[in-house]
Amino acid sequence: MSRIGKMPITIPAGVTMKISDDNVVTVKGKEGELSQAVHPSIKLNLADGVLNLEIDETNDTVETKQKQAFHGLYRALINNMVVGVSQGYQKQMELVGVGYRVSNQGNLVEFSLGYTHSIFIQLPAEIKVETKSERNQNPQIILKSCDKQLLGQVCAKIRSFRKPEPYKGKGILFLGEQIRRKSGKSAGAK
Repeated sequence: MSRIGKMPITIPAGVTMKISDDNVVTVKGKEGELSQAVHPSIKLNLADGVLNLEIDETNDTVETKQKQAFHGLYRALINNMVVGVSQGYQKQMELVGVGYRVSNQGNLVEFSLGYTHSIFIQLPAEIKVETKSERNQNPQIILKSCDKQLLGQVCAKIRSFRKPEPYKGKGILFLGEQIRRKSGKSAGAK
């Protein structure tokens, strides 16, 4: 049994949860609305504002080890949805490099990252974006959303434009992230 799957999910005030007949969980809160389909080998029990997930032993379509994996997976996904619609998620990224800039008009973000052209990316409507460019500080981009998975995918896409490199430490990185630096050619030349 999964230790994570056994933990109950407490539904906070202001969040409503519906479970349909075909095992689709819909969570609605002040930050938005999310839904997730759950595999039929997992039973969902909602009572008194607490959701418990249990493995359906009568369902023989998948093996026991896969059922245990689903148990922890769907508990984590549903918990992320509950936290997302009640509090939301936020990621901050900074651009480290000479001449690196970022600006936005709504959800259209423009990056200047040392290439011959600017990079434009249209973010999904579920993500709120804010950019900061202050004197003598690295430009920052702040992304907020109720969907943790979508936010992570967008951050990975943005980071792929200029991955942090270990020699000078330039690139797009998360705020406070430490890059392991390497010494260049001159260190071993003696």
